[in-house]
Amino acid sequence: MKRILVAGLMVALAGCSTPQDRCIGSVTRDLRVVDRLIAEAEGNLARGYAYETVVVRQPTFIDCTPEPTVADPDPARQQCLVTEERAMSSPVAIDLNAEAAKLASLKAKRAEQATTATAAVAACRQQYPE
Repeated sequence: MKRILVAGLMVALAGCSTPQDRCIGSVTRDLRVVDRLIAEAEGNLARGYAYETVVVRQPTFIDCTPEPTVADPDPARQQCLVTEERAMSSPVAIDLNAEAAKLASLKAKRAEQATTATAAVAACRQQYPE
């Protein structure tokens, strides 16, 4: 359900951007992902551990009393048992040397992608002048 809402919001927001913005966004998508991964690795190294997202399923009672009708204007209150899922962050140990190597590799990849993205952004600006 959340994915549908997020996808709908993304489509709605995409309609607000210019063709140049959409072009630049599409050619710099990988660069943004690598930037996010670099920030995550730097945070892991600074803390000395990483966070792992764990989905916890928890049974919960909710109010599922029927709506009042003409035939039953005051229905009896009812409780229903449902299972809710919550995402929780849990700290996990990491190999700091492997994390540092991963960070160095990501920074090298970012430099490579930045060079490629610069030319692609210039092409977008030329193709879709504002």
